[in-house]
Amino acid sequence: MAQRGARTPSYWYDGGPVPVSARLLAPLYGAVVALRRSLYRRGWLRRTQVPVPVIVVGNVTAGGTGKTPLTIALVNRLRDAGWKPGVASRGYGRDDAATARWVTPELAPELGGDEPLLIAHKAGVPVRVDRDRVAAARALLEAGCDVVVCDDGLQHYRLARDIEIEVVDAQRRYGNGRLLPAGPLREPVARAQECDFRVVNLGQGSDQAPSAPQSGFGEWPMRLRIDGAQPLKGGRERPLQAFAGQRVHAVAGIAHPQRFFEMLRARGIGVVPHAFADHHRYQASDLSFGSELPLLMTEKDAVKCHAFATSWHYSVPLQAELPAAFWIALLDRLEKLGRN
Repeated sequence: MAQRGARTPSYWYDGGPVPVSARLLAPLYGAVVALRRSLYRRGWLRRTQVPVPVIVVGNVTAGGTGKTPLTIALVNRLRDAGWKPGVASRGYGRDDAATARWVTPELAPELGGDEPLLIAHKAGVPVRVDRDRVAAARALLEAGCDVVVCDDGLQHYRLARDIEIEVVDAQRRYGNGRLLPAGPLREPVARAQECDFRVVNLGQGSDQAPSAPQSGFGEWPMRLRIDGAQPLKGGRERPLQAFAGQRVHAVAGIAHPQRFFEMLRARGIGVVPHAFADHHRYQASDLSFGSELPLLMTEKDAVKCHAFATSWHYSVPLQAELPAAFWIALLDRLEKLGRN
């Protein structure tokens, strides 16, 4: 497997020894996190409420757990229910991060960030990137939105929220249970118990069930479905079955690239894997592998590769599926908050 760029430390999840330097820094990180939480809890740092419901989709671990697919599914479901949602995001890794901007499908990915751009492509709702999520929420309100969905931002306490949805990876869960940098935790696991919903990302076609709820905390399974491959140069989508029995180059610049490769292999596709760092900025040379096999990549990668795509480059659309009872519970909670 080709691997390029910074990777998640293996000891976070494989049970390996944690470097002494990381073990020494983790308590310092934990003290800062605890102090900040205390300041907000005591009211010494103020939360700002906006006059529409705010839903935060986030996690207590560093890296991806499936927040963006869930955010897209959530926005689409809200719109179907008659709401006018908008998405607020920091736009991690974008240029000129101090500048707030609207993200449209035409915006350059280096200006909007790959995940906000993907949401703009797939959801077709207002998307605002801003380091200040309070300002982003207010901009969405002025644009006519009556509910704000934050893609990430569970730890951005200044923006008051009405519903928190934690997303956790079913395979990796909370890793070794240590705080950064000794482990993957941004906050202690106990913080997750404060969220209104916990969504467990089972991946594609998994029969695995979420682990037993802790202290009565319910868990909702989310499965990710892939069915086709969309040519980056345009044209009709091809069913993934058309690639079964073939070798393909598979590209994933996400937090857990192995999941994407496993999803393709489950469809009988011969995967030559190429893993890149999360949020990697692609150049044409990154996709030159010495053979013109079909190249399948995640949607998050594809939004950054259109400028130099070839006729054998494909994006694999992904859809998040959750139980009907989850949507009923969430929409019921939202309706009780009331519309603006």
